[in-house]
Amino acid sequence: MNNIPVEGYFLHSNDPGNNHSHSVFITSWDGRPVVHVHPYSGVTSYDDGHVHQYASVTEPALSGVPHVHRYFTVTSIDQGHTHVIQGTTGPAIDIPGGSHIHYFEGVTTLSGMRPHTHRYKGTTGKDS
Repeated sequence: MNNIPVEGYFLHSNDPGNNHSHSVFITSWDGRPVVHVHPYSGVTSYDDGHVHQYASVTEPALSGVPHVHRYFTVTSIDQGHTHVIQGTTGPAIDIPGGSHIHYFEGVTTLSGMRPHTHRYKGTTGKDS
């Protein structure tokens, strides 16, 4: 059996009665950070006479294991309104140099004077 150094912390819950529990957050595994994020940005499809831009960072996810990331952002203001972009990326796609990216796509929330949506898709930047 191999011993792998693990670092992290416990959070004590305030569950009442017999439901006492702790949350465990691992911050490093074998000397490597466990969580990472990805930048992402793009331009929506052209609908209702305009596009929207968006940019943000994914939610953290584990490193070194199969994983996906959740993402959430609000588009730029165009023609007096914004849209919400949210979802979950696809699995990690390895790229040269030992890093990876994720594919994402979806449809924005409904918004605008003439209610409409936009499509979006792309790949995240490298993990950081």
